[in-house]
Amino acid sequence: MTYVVGLTGGIGSGKSTIAKLFAELGVPVIDADIVARQVVEKGSPLLQEIVAHFGTEMLLENGELNRAALREKVFNHETEKQWLNQLLHPAIRTEMLNQLAQQRAPYCIFMVPLLIENKLTALCQRVLVVDVSEQTQLTRASQRDNNQLALIKNIMQSQVSRSERLQHADDVINNDADLSESLPQLKQKVLDLHHHYLQLAEKFND
Repeated sequence: MTYVVGLTGGIGSGKSTIAKLFAELGVPVIDADIVARQVVEKGSPLLQEIVAHFGTEMLLENGELNRAALREKVFNHETEKQWLNQLLHPAIRTEMLNQLAQQRAPYCIFMVPLLIENKLTALCQRVLVVDVSEQTQLTRASQRDNNQLALIKNIMQSQVSRSERLQHADDVINNDADLSESLPQLKQKVLDLHHHYLQLAEKFND
């Protein structure tokens, strides 16, 4: 059985950077964001339900989901957000469980932004948190997506607090520093954790 390391962090924390470093070491990464895109691919039944509920403005010209429009719609309307979550979460969870069950590596990284919020820590043997300050979150998220600050703050408020996230952590990577300066240290930290997780996985399967 594959040992599962849950990887999480708030918006703008740099989870994808850390996941990529694990992937470069040959570790399988199951990315909840990719799974979430797969279940609403062009022509999928779930995408058709979203369009029927919110209207055709939820589609791009090529027939794919307009994520920016959907995000703006639900983050400012709690009832719409709940409707969307009830539609998507069961399908996403089923697909993630399917991908976890197919793993044959000693351990895998299970990257979920809302790992704690959606109580998915129960699927993990260990939790790795990518930690940054709230100011870093705001700066990075606004630079990356050209998002409005109000929307980013809204997203941050929908996630657990930094302190609560850290309470769930078995391991923490601080990622406040600029990537151009910190990449060598991050690579070393990931390599150290990689060796640690391999040892834990071996004990887990004894």
